[in-house]
Amino acid sequence: MLLTIISPEKTIFKGGSVERVTVPGKKGQFTVLENHAPIISTLGKGDVVYAIDNNEYKVAIYSGLLEVNKNNVTICIEENKAC
Repeated sequence: MLLTIISPEKTIFKGGSVERVTVPGKKGQFTVLENHAPIISTLGKGDVVYAIDNNEYKVAIYSGLLEVNKNNVTICIEENKAC
């Protein structure tokens, strides 16, 4: 999957070969895998965790919005410096 994580200030991550993305949805955490159905969801405070080659990376967020469409995952976030 292609993952893009952006904030109002900068692009935090943009890259392919992402195996999974786990996000803090407003109604609970959920994971996006390859060929996930199209979705738009609001995000709450927590960590966005994504995996590339079995290595996990985390981005702490305060809130955000996620869109998944045709193996493209776009996450617009507000960073939480206190996380």
